[in-house]
Amino acid sequence: MSQSLPALLPTQWLASRLGAPGIVTLDATFCLPQQSRNAYTEFESEHIPGSQFFDIDAISDQHSLLPHMLPEAKLFEAAVGRLGINNDTMIVVYDNNSFMASARVWWTFRVFGYNKIAVLDGGLKAWKAESRALANCYIAAREQQFVAKFQANLVRNIEQIKNLMASNGATIVDARSANRFAGSEPEFRPGLKSGHIPSSHNLPYSLLINAETGQLKNTKQLMKVFEHAKINTKSPIVTTCGSGVTASILALSLYLLGNKTVPVYDGSWSEWGSAAGVPIATGS
Repeated sequence: MSQSLPALLPTQWLASRLGAPGIVTLDATFCLPQQSRNAYTEFESEHIPGSQFFDIDAISDQHSLLPHMLPEAKLFEAAVGRLGINNDTMIVVYDNNSFMASARVWWTFRVFGYNKIAVLDGGLKAWKAESRALANCYIAAREQQFVAKFQANLVRNIEQIKNLMASNGATIVDARSANRFAGSEPEFRPGLKSGHIPSSHNLPYSLLINAETGQLKNTKQLMKVFEHAKINTKSPIVTTCGSGVTASILALSLYLLGNKTVPVYDGSWSEWGSAAGVPIATGS
């Protein structure tokens, strides 16, 4: 297995290596249902030259009724191989929507045992702000062979979350907005109850991002955000959100703060909010 990359890379790093052999750039842009955007159409219109498109809905468990759940290892291996990635490839993943879903793709590769992947800090917004090259021509990659090795410690399911609640075995941190967490704002996915997992903490992912630049806040600033939310970054933590996407932004931020094995509740509120017989809390 190849060596790891830093979890977060500046645009200068990629710009100086663009087109170099052994590096694959992935556009992982994902848009929430209420955003009325088409991520693939945007990719076709403009992307970092040479990028492949990583579709978190297509590269997911196609038998699950829940959105973009982790795929089986064999499906992941085949899909990643078609993107020109093997077990020696350096991967830089970015998006054009506030780390949705570049952080999710970073986490997914780590779940499948691969650490030679980094998120491009600020994504396409930062890249364009620096007037760097863009392309609107997609070139299919030469297929490669990729071998995955599932890391169960980086994922949590609904039964494990129930056990964590009973044992207080970890702090559950929810990346959704304060109003969705409190249950005062309805969920945008049909059929979901409003509220949050009892005893969980709320830390909206937007608080971790510099709104002006689109980049993650620096580690000192990130620590202050977690401290203000009364979350001990060194303690066992599980992250959750609406569907496991923005929860990965929390996991990435905690990784940068030294907590490098934070698992994500894959089903997140899409599962918990639709499940029968699970407790739900409201309010802050």
